[in-house]
Amino acid sequence: MADSPRELLRNTVKDKLARDQVVASMIVRLVRSVEIAQIAKTAGFDSFYVDMEHNSFSPDTTSQLCMAGLAAGIAPFVRVPSIEAEHIARALDGGALGVIAPHIVSARDAQRVVRAAKFAPLGDRSIAGGLPHLQFRSFSTAETIEALNEATMVVVMIETAEALAAVDEIAAVEGVDLLLVGTNDLCSSLGIPGQLDHDKVRDSYSKAMEACRKHGKHLGVGGLSAHPTLARDFVKLGARYVSTGTDLSFLLGAAMAKAKQVREF
Repeated sequence: MADSPRELLRNTVKDKLARDQVVASMIVRLVRSVEIAQIAKTAGFDSFYVDMEHNSFSPDTTSQLCMAGLAAGIAPFVRVPSIEAEHIARALDGGALGVIAPHIVSARDAQRVVRAAKFAPLGDRSIAGGLPHLQFRSFSTAETIEALNEATMVVVMIETAEALAAVDEIAAVEGVDLLLVGTNDLCSSLGIPGQLDHDKVRDSYSKAMEACRKHGKHLGVGGLSAHPTLARDFVKLGARYVSTGTDLSFLLGAAMAKAKQVREF
């Protein structure tokens, strides 16, 4: 049995990023049952995130999925519906090893997320006993805070022209681990909706990558599940986290392919 919270806590995403390896993640926005966590693990993903911004999942359902991820050995994250502290705290207390924060447009927004996600001295997250990350065991407060702060990731989304203009200041925020580009929303904000291979998109990724390198942060690719060649280009640029698509798109795509196959018999 583990003697410390550090032995119990392992964030495989942080581990791979520290080794400069590419992280493959999937989005959960359809399946509400815990089997999806083991399916994601078996499929070879390093992580999944429950998308509370774009679905109707309850905090309880989200927590059950996160705990299933912890048990399966795959890092569970949650994209919270907003950067309100209560959304962030509930997601993390429920079993998430990281939060993905949408609608970030400034360093101040990023600082709000860090304060809500991290315990003192980095933030002001409230300490709850009996967390699923620690198998509901009790350890000293100091050990628990240190281990959870180290394991918990803060991911902020760059998805507007305003956020892109402030990307250097956002990347500089202490406690932010990764900047995830929301390519679809960014295209709309830049006035080029749907033009994912536009030069403005490539320039945006280059600018975000430069900010990440300058401040020792990681860059993520989002919204390019139907454009693997483009996603590969951004990985070559230096991005190390790839959001590959949703459980809904995986199911629908495979089902359509099978139906088409039978129709062609």
